[in-house]
Amino acid sequence: MEILGTTLRIYVDDLDPSVAFYEGLTGSEALRFERGGVRVAAVGCFLLMSGPEAELEVLRKVTATIAVADVDAAHKALTEGGARVLAGPVATPVGRNLIAVHPDGAVFEYADRRPSA
Repeated sequence: MEILGTTLRIYVDDLDPSVAFYEGLTGSEALRFERGGVRVAAVGCFLLMSGPEAELEVLRKVTATIAVADVDAAHKALTEGGARVLAGPVATPVGRNLIAVHPDGAVFEYADRRPSA
């Protein structure tokens, strides 16, 4: 599995002012989308999320998002290493992802930017 980087997950009450701050900080324009009632903005290495607390409560259990070259390769490496895949691989607005629990109990999202087959 090729790991390309990590994204820090930040939960905010009001997405728009937070996006403006992080766009200024990183010099990057936000990629925005909505998923399951949660508004999301990816800005540089930051993933900002805002929405109903019931939805955010589940998302807060994920430690970080790890960018990988290929989610299928990540799936194979994770399961062979003893991780348990909770969800995915599934299509996202920009590629595919999965959520896995490592043997130590840490929960991570793995995401690629490859279109679904």
